[in-house]
Amino acid sequence: MTDNRTMYFECARRVVVKVGSNVLTAENDLNLAVIRSISRQICHLILTGIEVILVSSGAMASGIRKLDLPRRPDEIPKRQAVSAVGQAGLIMEYEKAFGRYDKKVAQVLLTSEDLSNRQRYLNARNTLYTLLAWQVVPIINENDTVMVEEIKFGDNDTLAAMITLLMDADLLINLTDIDGLYTKDPRQFADAELIPVISRIEKRIEKYASDIPGALGTGGMLSKIKAARKLSAVGIPMVIANGTKPDILKKLFNGRKLGTFFVPKKKKLSSRKGWIAFNLKPQGLLVIDNGAVDALLRNGKSLLPSGIMAVEGEFTVGAPVAFKSQGNRMIGIGLVNYSSSDIQKIKGRKSGQIKSCLGHKPFDEVIHRDNLTITVEMDD
Repeated sequence: MTDNRTMYFECARRVVVKVGSNVLTAENDLNLAVIRSISRQICHLILTGIEVILVSSGAMASGIRKLDLPRRPDEIPKRQAVSAVGQAGLIMEYEKAFGRYDKKVAQVLLTSEDLSNRQRYLNARNTLYTLLAWQVVPIINENDTVMVEEIKFGDNDTLAAMITLLMDADLLINLTDIDGLYTKDPRQFADAELIPVISRIEKRIEKYASDIPGALGTGGMLSKIKAARKLSAVGIPMVIANGTKPDILKKLFNGRKLGTFFVPKKKKLSSRKGWIAFNLKPQGLLVIDNGAVDALLRNGKSLLPSGIMAVEGEFTVGAPVAFKSQGNRMIGIGLVNYSSSDIQKIKGRKSGQIKSCLGHKPFDEVIHRDNLTITVEMDD
């Protein structure tokens, strides 16, 4: 397999760097040497004309240290409180580290709700654009203090992928404590082999990843593979590399083929379609016939009522709704022009019959092609 990652690194003008808990911590304490090293390397990249957004874990370890706790608490409220205490210490260390190179930093705390609401999504993007224009390094983490199950990203790998999409970044560099994705856990098996390039995320790749857990963070290798899957589908590459290795960022941009590189698909989605695909949680499901599947996949058409066979769930106009084939194959997600109750009435009918069924016809399409994203490649 040809490794053409050099082209992507040479062309990158805006990158997201995600640093995991296992890189930033040592025995439930912050690894200040690593923080200083990562900060120094990011400053070097900025001097070469590259915009860098940092997604950083480590708040929990920082809080455990400051509160002198023997270990991470089990209860969610206590974890949130520890993270709140630790976030201040984490940012302080970054501020000192970047300050050595006359760089300012900004703390940005987000929940998935901030990125699923279109207005808040755009507000977050505008703020980050402004920080970059001011030569300030955004340091992003999940807002653990207010986080509940419904609005959590789940792990910073997912958050980093969402930020990469949000900012139309050219590349995500995911730094962990091992050299990349292996066929087995290299910490346990001497015959484990590093996989340098992945052009398609198959089941065996997920199996390799599921066998390599993370020690401190909520992610582990499988969450990194899921992040790579999202980005690859929209045409953005990702690399998993060892953040504890000296000058890892500089080496990557100098052409060293380190870590595991995920080759993106050639066609890049628009920012809006990426937002629909990955930031919105479906509120319902439509089952569509084979003719509709073909029209969507081959011809880029809108979803019409005639192609809908069944409606699952209750939702209102404008809600994100997934759609799948008769064979249970997930095809995509889009914003509906009709409520679930209205779609029940017009499913299987031609667009010309909508008015006679409902008494009005604001749209011919149930989901317009501009408001839907095909995701089937990610499920193959």
